[in-house]
Amino acid sequence: MFLSKLDSLGNAVKLIEDNQKYTDIEEIPIGEAHKRVLAEDVMAFHDSPPFDKSAMDGFALIAEDTFGASNSAPKQLRIVDAIGAGDFSSKTVNQNEAIVIATGAPIPDGANAVLMKEYTTTEGDDLTIYSQVTPGENVSPKSEDIKKGQKILDKNTFIRYQELGLIASAGYDTVKVYKKPKVMLIITGNELVEPTKEEIDKAKIINSNQFTIKAMVEDSGAECDIVHAGDTFVEVKKAVSEASRDYDVIMTTGGTAISKGDVVLDVVDDLGEILFHGVAIRPGKPAGAGIVNGKMIFTLSGQPVAAMSQFDMFARKYLFEMQGRSFDFHIVKRTSQLKIPSQLGRTDFIRAVTDDVNAKHVLNRGSGIIRSMVEANSYIIIDENDEGYQKDDIVDVVLFDSLLW
Repeated sequence: MFLSKLDSLGNAVKLIEDNQKYTDIEEIPIGEAHKRVLAEDVMAFHDSPPFDKSAMDGFALIAEDTFGASNSAPKQLRIVDAIGAGDFSSKTVNQNEAIVIATGAPIPDGANAVLMKEYTTTEGDDLTIYSQVTPGENVSPKSEDIKKGQKILDKNTFIRYQELGLIASAGYDTVKVYKKPKVMLIITGNELVEPTKEEIDKAKIINSNQFTIKAMVEDSGAECDIVHAGDTFVEVKKAVSEASRDYDVIMTTGGTAISKGDVVLDVVDDLGEILFHGVAIRPGKPAGAGIVNGKMIFTLSGQPVAAMSQFDMFARKYLFEMQGRSFDFHIVKRTSQLKIPSQLGRTDFIRAVTDDVNAKHVLNRGSGIIRSMVEANSYIIIDENDEGYQKDDIVDVVLFDSLLW
């Protein structure tokens, strides 16, 4: 398959969006729901807290009985009961009475405040107070956090540890979430060998893509398996065909150069439909995507840096949105510390080191130089309508950390 015309980045992304698929829904224990995406609204089964409770250790009492109390003018009350966490008192607090109370315990009838024990002394059932409180002070009222029947989280909410606590408080022990996409990564290339400390044969190269792309897939909330295929039409076709039956998404690395004999794209063309092949971007011009057996296939470069950049431009958003989670580049503005040349009609993703004020592009930017990605913490994005930037120009930056699941 040979394509001479390059698509714009915007058009390529639009073609992927037009073919966006979504995963099915599964119900899982709440203990497994961290960093998943809700596939249902969460409605509260309980009030939280379910009763007026003490916000600290101290004494439940009538606030008005403390008015005027100070170190120089202490007041005397009588202790009539004690409540520990998980317990309650059947006694009613009357004027000039108090009940010992632990944090989280229900406020007894008659009481309307809690005085911290640090402002008291006791001798038997005699309580001396040296400070005053106002009605409601140190009391967490019933349903302060959650009201029974209230919608507390929307469908498509990303579940962080904070949301886990809220879901549990609402009474859920299981929750419906989108399934994690299953991705098959097909590594092509007869020249590739596994990592080794031994001398490598001439014309061979260590296969790093299998580790970087798998990790990027997992950083997008998905699961990834890996298979290797030789640089032949038959082997690649077999691998792609099998993956299209059992996986939600297929990715390949290698075999995508914009020239005759592009094995991977020939396979996609034979088994399904090519959406695009060749995009006006740097790095990663040979990027491609297609549909095989109803499944999206991303054909990434064999060059490590190009493959990583292509993943961020095309595949990451697709995987996020398969799971009901929206994804867009979070652009921040910075001052370029160096001149950056570009050319009209091409979108550049320039590796850069960015702080709170400035961005400085990494000078050694070959698409096979993995160290350049290690040294960088961001991309400077140069739009296809710009011819580059001068020193001290304001530039668009995407921080790598903002891309993570």
